[in-house]
Amino acid sequence: MVIQLSVVIITFNEERNIGRCIDSVLSIADEVLVVDSFSTDRTKEIATAKGARFVEHKFDGHIEQKNWAKSIASFDYVLSLDADEALTPELAASIQKAKENWQYEAYAMNRLTNYCGTWVHHSSWYPDTKTRLFTKQSGDWGGQNPHDRFIVKNGVKTGKLEGDLLHYSYYTIDDHRKQIDKFSTISANMMHQKGKKGAALKMWYKPIARFIKIYLIHKGFLDGKAGFLIAKLSAYAVYLKYFKLNQLNHEKPI
Repeated sequence: MVIQLSVVIITFNEERNIGRCIDSVLSIADEVLVVDSFSTDRTKEIATAKGARFVEHKFDGHIEQKNWAKSIASFDYVLSLDADEALTPELAASIQKAKENWQYEAYAMNRLTNYCGTWVHHSSWYPDTKTRLFTKQSGDWGGQNPHDRFIVKNGVKTGKLEGDLLHYSYYTIDDHRKQIDKFSTISANMMHQKGKKGAALKMWYKPIARFIKIYLIHKGFLDGKAGFLIAKLSAYAVYLKYFKLNQLNHEKPI
């Protein structure tokens, strides 16, 4: 028996990406569900024109939004994607095979990221394995906002799919810097709420460690200019996160 699959996508102002994402899943989706946090661009127009079920819901965090979206999917089998992702034909074919012969409660896949026009094969960004195809009962979204991850329940066995999930991360370096500013604020607030200390020291040595890890240990230098930029800006992101945490710990605005 071929199972029925809900493809679930959360969005906010994703007119640049949502069409490509939906087009890549049409061959394997029995439902495309877009859960949107009140976009002000053409996201709704594009998604509905492609036949998606479009639902608006207040955004309380990436983890919370993805769990809510999973809960309202029409089918018990779910493929969860971000709007800036798309399936390769090989991955779509693998998912179709899984639909026809469902053997695991959850499936993982490799994610290949495009950074400012360059596909990144090193820099700790590949294979970047993600669990995205699963039954509703197999687990829930967790982690720490904004870095969500699907966490399977104890005893759940995960299979591995062939093919890559394409991730169109940043179109420009300015896009990357804006995301760093946004995500570092979210992370700093989360750490502050958990009572994390030692930010003043960590904001100096942890960025250096991050650069070395990405550029040397994970061979970011093999990705050329893109690898250097990823290492440098990733180090800056770590610095900014702990700088903002330090500000919060001293009751200063960030």
